[in-house]
Amino acid sequence: MTDFFFNYGIFLAKMATIVAAIVTVVLFFVFLAGRKQSVNKDNIEVKKLNDKYSELAMMMNANMLHKDALKKYLKQEKDKFKGVVKEIKSGTQKKRIYVLNFHGDIRASAVSSLREEITAILTVATENDEVFIRLESGGGVVHGYGLGASQLMRVREKNIPLTVSVDKVAASGGYMMACVANRIIAAPFSIIGSIGVIAQVPNFNRVLKKHDVEYDQFTAGEFKRTVTMFGENTDEAKAKFREEIEDIHVLFKDFIVQNRPDVDIVKVSTGESWPGIRALEKNLVDELKTSDDYLLENSEYADIYEIKYVSKKSLSEKIGFQVQRMVDKLQYG
Repeated sequence: MTDFFFNYGIFLAKMATIVAAIVTVVLFFVFLAGRKQSVNKDNIEVKKLNDKYSELAMMMNANMLHKDALKKYLKQEKDKFKGVVKEIKSGTQKKRIYVLNFHGDIRASAVSSLREEITAILTVATENDEVFIRLESGGGVVHGYGLGASQLMRVREKNIPLTVSVDKVAASGGYMMACVANRIIAAPFSIIGSIGVIAQVPNFNRVLKKHDVEYDQFTAGEFKRTVTMFGENTDEAKAKFREEIEDIHVLFKDFIVQNRPDVDIVKVSTGESWPGIRALEKNLVDELKTSDDYLLENSEYADIYEIKYVSKKSLSEKIGFQVQRMVDKLQYG
């Protein structure tokens, strides 16, 4: 019996050694993969949209034109290609349009990608080029969209023409960003405006009192905390909070006047939103047009590049992002 347990112990020790060796090898490869991923984690993707439009035109004509007409079309395309080659050899540089897509949420999380995309563009763009942003946002936190507007100001400060296109919505913080542009185009029924500030704070003080729960809060500084979720909000605290909100609204209005001086700020800063058609009448936008029309029209005269910052997230980052989205949805609807 003793020999049995002795041999069994040796067997377990060998198995433990083998398992430990396997685990060590696996962890080693995971470590190497992690290092490789960290090195190649972030990058900028560049896609030429002219090729997309050419392929669409080729596909449509190939299926619709008769034989003779198709031959003529193909000859025209061949001549056009020769012209492009000739321009390249002569050193002639076409205007370049850099296209960015900004889809803003309440937390303005897309600003982190926007700053990288703009940095990449500024390394190569000239005053003869253009930055074109397809912007969609209903607004959100002031500091997030304020940073987004500051990123767009970097383009303006380099004297590179900036165009913002609104196909669906640019409201509140979204319009704060849009107004930085030299030119704003909007779809006729897009939503524009909401130049106001809102803050909502639920208060559970009565519920706590009902259940004999005391809430203590300790601060240093008269206005370190004004309104709270659990304490009793005094009239003075509420007044101070309203004062802070009003000050942000004043800064918002001043920023719009600075960038769009033709706007009647008194009439448009009521917190209302308008369809693109009405926004044009109020000088909130400059032209009614979709981003698709704008880019298609310019594809004949400019090289159009879509720029996208890609960041590969780890599993924990992905889970955290999804959890935060759920929290935002529950909090803001």
